[in-house]
Amino acid sequence: QVDLVESGGRLVQAGESLRLSCTASPRAAVGYTMAWFRQAPGKEREFVAALTRSASKPYYGDSLEGRFAISRDHAQNTVYLQMNSLKPEDTAVYYCAADNRGGFYDDSRRPGVYNHWGQGTQVTVSS
Repeated sequence: QVDLVESGGRLVQAGESLRLSCTASPRAAVGYTMAWFRQAPGKEREFVAALTRSASKPYYGDSLEGRFAISRDHAQNTVYLQMNSLKPEDTAVYYCAADNRGGFYDDSRRPGVYNHWGQGTQVTVSS
C-alpha cells in the first residue's frame, strides 16, 4: 500500500502562483510514476502532469505546459506541482496519484490506471 499526502492548496488571486506537494510512503514509491490530476465541480477528473520513475521527461495535460511544472525529489519521496499565472478555471481539487508501472504509456493520462490516490487538496482561484 502506498500512501500519498498532498498539501499546499489554498485560495489565491488570479495571476498568482502556488506550489503543491505530494509526499509518498513507503520508500518503494520512488519507483512509481507520479501524477497530478484535478477535478472541478461537475466535471471529470482531468490529467494535469506526470513524471516517471526516471523523471527524465515531464508530461502535461492540454494547454498546461508553460504555466505548470512538475518535479520530484527522490530523496524526500515528494513530487511537486508548481502552478503559475493561475486562472479562475484552474479552480479544482488537485489529486496526487501513483502508478506502479513506473513509465508513461498510452493510457497514462487516464485516472483509471493509477493504483494509489491522495485525499486531494483544494485550489481556489478568485478573479
